[in-house]
Amino acid sequence: MKRFDNLYEEVCSFENLHSAYLKARRGKGYRDYVLEFNYRLEENLLELRRNLLEQTYRHGPYREFIVCDAKKRHIKAAPFRDRVVHHALCRIIEPIFDRSFIYDSYACRRNKGTHLALKKLQVFLKKKESFYCLQGDISKYFDSINHDTLFNLIKRKIKDKRVLWLIKEIIDSSYSYKIYQNLFDFRLTGIPIGNLTSQLFANIYLDQLDQFAKRQIKARYYLRYMDDFLILSPSKPFLAQIKIEIESFLWKELKLKLHPKKVNIFPVKTGIDFLGYRNFASYRLLRKSTVKRFVRRTKFYQKLLNDGLMSTQKFNNSLFSWLAYAKFADSWHLKNKLLFNLHIF
Repeated sequence: MKRFDNLYEEVCSFENLHSAYLKARRGKGYRDYVLEFNYRLEENLLELRRNLLEQTYRHGPYREFIVCDAKKRHIKAAPFRDRVVHHALCRIIEPIFDRSFIYDSYACRRNKGTHLALKKLQVFLKKKESFYCLQGDISKYFDSINHDTLFNLIKRKIKDKRVLWLIKEIIDSSYSYKIYQNLFDFRLTGIPIGNLTSQLFANIYLDQLDQFAKRQIKARYYLRYMDDFLILSPSKPFLAQIKIEIESFLWKELKLKLHPKKVNIFPVKTGIDFLGYRNFASYRLLRKSTVKRFVRRTKFYQKLLNDGLMSTQKFNNSLFSWLAYAKFADSWHLKNKLLFNLHIF
């Protein structure tokens, strides 16, 4: 069992920082910033350790860019040195929080993930009493996380003042101001989507919703993947009532709002659009929008490939990645038809 009285020493140990470095560089070994850090690896890690122990460490500025996949997302990428710190911190404190999370929270957790969440959803759908579904999504979730509320939630489990200092440094490394009631009531909000720490912080924040759903409203068939959640019930009026209760709880306790266009109550026989698939009790299908996006992107990549602007390896990597994604759905005939029409294989 982890000792809580020397957490900061564990975070700052050279062994932990080195392990964090190896995780932070995974898949990015030939990037310029990784090679530069690696050139003086031991010296950089020792300097980082000294800055942390002396509490002179300051988080660096973010590189900001837009990613367009299913939707446009604003990403903030921390300097590599800070990513090492993020990994070092999460390696030590994540197990402390994870053990108190509910089982059916599936995002960014060890031995969880999308496939397990979808399999659990099918288990729920096969229950005789699962007739209706309340599906909800938090509006602008990462941008709306309140720094003070998040930090207070973290302080419930972390007592080491130096660990709390480091956590506060990371939380406040990126922010915007949100006015709640008047010009004198504004607070820091928002955590970067790209940070490893943000994934843990986001789960800590919405664990409050998980506990409310399971302990207060007694939702038997509830699961969450980051800011998307589902509740299944035989009673449509029950779901309508708890929707109101959840909206009230989210705003009162967490200053969050449900997305007005992404909260619905519907019969499960129509299928549940969740985590990229349309889910039914005994099978799942690919989203039509996902298929259309794949066809559009593949045709564009084929043109780049023919013009010599894309390598065969990169084209194949993109293709095989999508095929692996499609394989988790009942899509054998669809995949063959798409590959035939796109003149692949």
